[in-house]
Amino acid sequence: MKTLADIRTHLDQTLRIAELPDYGNALNGLQLQNRTGTVSRVVAAVDSTLPVVKKAIAEGADLLLVHHGMFWTGLQPWTGATFERLNLALENNLAIYSAHLPLDAHPQLGNNACIARAMQLTPCGGFLDYKGLAVGVTCEAALALDEVVARFTQALDGGRVHVCAGGPKTTRKIGISSGGSGSEIAAAAKAGVDTFITGEGPHWSYTLAEELGINVLYGGHYATETFGVKALAEHLQSQFGLPWSFVDHPTGL
Repeated sequence: MKTLADIRTHLDQTLRIAELPDYGNALNGLQLQNRTGTVSRVVAAVDSTLPVVKKAIAEGADLLLVHHGMFWTGLQPWTGATFERLNLALENNLAIYSAHLPLDAHPQLGNNACIARAMQLTPCGGFLDYKGLAVGVTCEAALALDEVVARFTQALDGGRVHVCAGGPKTTRKIGISSGGSGSEIAAAAKAGVDTFITGEGPHWSYTLAEELGINVLYGGHYATETFGVKALAEHLQSQFGLPWSFVDHPTGL
């Protein structure tokens, strides 16, 4: 059993929580402490919703690591399902730690780096700037587009990949940015990316990609953001000897 304070300090330093920018509602870091101040089991998940909190409690966790934190939808009264979520966590000694862009962008534990590694690609640069932070990674690779699609599908454990084949049949520069980065088609093209791997995008992202001459591989917002929290939980196991598991609660988006 380890102290929550020590784990929090380690995570904050590893992910550079205090240094890196993010959206206002992200509130990266420890969002809810537990009553004992200790941790014996970790659960990783993408979202900190009521169903996920219930599953984490059922797993016996006293620390929940998530990508989308408790305040993602903004200010809200602690009533109804929101109250139930907080009350259940407090009653069951469940601390909640969230990391959004600091986890996306981490060079080893981040969603994008992990996706690249799962696809046997090596990041060599960054793109998609957010307040000075390069959120996505780029990889130089001459591969047939079909091969890239196959590798991405395998990385997603056979998950569905929607393909916009608007660019070259052989890749040169692949850009990876998970989640909802599909709206950044123009920025990807400007960075010289010819094949953009992401989670989801608006309808117009497909047509814009065709016009700009780049390929886009959409793997799903949820599916592409399972990588980082798993890597972070595994990291805590190696550093603190804490057992962990992943709670899967897919949205299908």
